[in-house]
Amino acid sequence: MKFSRILFLLFFALMATFSLSASGEQAESKNEAHSGFSPQKLIFHHINDAYEWHITTIGETHVAIPLPVIVYSKQTGLHAFMSGNFHHGEEAYQGFKIAHEGKNEGKVVEIQPDGSEVRPVDISITKNVTSLFISIVLLLVIFLSASKRYKENFARAPKGIQSWVEPIIIFVRDDVAKAAIPGKYMTYLPYLLTIFFFIFLNNLLGLIPIFPGGANLTGNIAITMVLALITFVITQFSSNKAYWTHIVNMPGVPWWLKFPIPLMPVIEIMGLFIKPFVLMIRLFANITAGHIVALAFYCLIFVFGEKNIFAGYGVSVVSVAFTVFMALIELLVAFIQAYVFTLLSAMYFGMAMESHEEHHE
Repeated sequence: MKFSRILFLLFFALMATFSLSASGEQAESKNEAHSGFSPQKLIFHHINDAYEWHITTIGETHVAIPLPVIVYSKQTGLHAFMSGNFHHGEEAYQGFKIAHEGKNEGKVVEIQPDGSEVRPVDISITKNVTSLFISIVLLLVIFLSASKRYKENFARAPKGIQSWVEPIIIFVRDDVAKAAIPGKYMTYLPYLLTIFFFIFLNNLLGLIPIFPGGANLTGNIAITMVLALITFVITQFSSNKAYWTHIVNMPGVPWWLKFPIPLMPVIEIMGLFIKPFVLMIRLFANITAGHIVALAFYCLIFVFGEKNIFAGYGVSVVSVAFTVFMALIELLVAFIQAYVFTLLSAMYFGMAMESHEEHHE
């Protein structure tokens, strides 16, 4: 079992390295027409969303999975077509195209009669949205399979997928939910398990270059914002009278900190919104930063190679070594960020239900 898990980790590390290589080659070919290599374009091409799922580039041929583009124009109404009609962003279709510069760079824009570009209402199934659906299907398959094994062989030792997920489930239950939400942890355990495995799985998928991996879903701030908002809503609906009394009245705080300017209550109320904001930024920033640092090391090969081909080869040894190292670090970060988000959510739930008596004890 230990040997198989070591192979599992090595597989992710090698796949992440291959992913960076593929991204680098694609970005290099795109920048041949420009004055020089652009590390910024390579990095943002890798971490940003897209309207197609790029697989590989063979010579001048780009192999990609086209995705549905669904846009609504105020002038011409609803349009739905596949992103392959854009021919990898090089051509326009039905009056729409993918912008290559400006504030709408990388987004679908509508070409106006005067030549200007405006953003339509865009509800396209992008790479990140597709990755979201894939992760949901994978989670359903994993847990329905594990649940079936529990029903059939409850008294027997776990095996297969069940043996992988059971230690993590027990860990989240005992060391996160039960520790942070004493007494009522079972009410919140389904949500805590859901966000943990959702974040963890998508962090791992982001390290795999081949389909269905390669999307930077948890590095998308819209995804982390929704997760943080769900935690915020559950926290507020779980709160009791003592929780709001502590925020508004703050027993034990000197009166001169509450009158005439309610300094401490204002700070506490601000804290209600700062907590989910921190949840959102922490996950987004850590996952995105990991990709950026690894890609920055990889970019050194092309930066030095432009100056001198031998310098490029020399730097490549160190660059690839650091890239593999960062890939291994990202495996650890994938678990830590899922754990931290789940733990903080559980702590917020526990604080919302805490009574004054428990607080004083």
